[in-house]
Amino acid sequence: MVTEVVWACVFTALCWWLGTGVILWLDRLPARSFRFSLAGWTVLLALSFWGVAHSMQAVSVFNAYLAFGSVIVMWGWHELAFLTGWITGPRKTPLDPGLTGWPRFVQSVQVMLYHELALLANFAVLWWMQEGQSSHVAICTFALLWCMRLSAKLNLFFGVPQNGAQYLPAHLKYLASYFRTTRGMSLWFVLSMGVAMGTWFWLVWLAQQGAVAITTGWVMLATLLGLAIVEHIIMIFPWPLERLWGWAMGQTTKPALTTPP
Repeated sequence: MVTEVVWACVFTALCWWLGTGVILWLDRLPARSFRFSLAGWTVLLALSFWGVAHSMQAVSVFNAYLAFGSVIVMWGWHELAFLTGWITGPRKTPLDPGLTGWPRFVQSVQVMLYHELALLANFAVLWWMQEGQSSHVAICTFALLWCMRLSAKLNLFFGVPQNGAQYLPAHLKYLASYFRTTRGMSLWFVLSMGVAMGTWFWLVWLAQQGAVAITTGWVMLATLLGLAIVEHIIMIFPWPLERLWGWAMGQTTKPALTTPP
């Protein structure tokens, strides 16, 4: 049992680290390569839907791994589409000077609206595929990624000490104007981290209750949420991303964020 838990944690961390690194590396290539990167990843996207469909049919250790890996590939397509500038929003200019409150929020939504709609469409397809199926690892993984990404976006909107604007690629530099830098933690950061930590403890508790086939999925979700919490903490304390993904980011050009605002 302990061995299975360890392997599930290692697999989750490896998917997170390697998937993020590959996206960082692809986004650092010349812009003319983006169409080929997206075309190749679109093939992987199609395969990921097949993997998810197969994994939903039965609860097993293998299907838990297949579901999680497939959704990471699926999510990676959306991240790459955003970071290459292919699917962002109707607004592609900096925030109007002096805007605050609701007008600032409206313009912030406009810079990523199409990307958000694409994610919602993807989730709707997964919801449809889930009907009558017994394994829920895939849809839960996608939902967790979306919730933590939404939390990260709102934290960038309300303000954090380390907003990562320096890691934006040249073609998305205008997004930095929508970030807010603060000296301390905002109320939203405290609330979002409190909910995330509470959910993490709940997932760990669930992982201790079931058989190995069921436990594997809960362990993966708990590990992924733990990594997302770490990413949130990096917004408070200065931690260079080069320490984790130096092999993908190099030193000659400016790297990119993996979590859009």
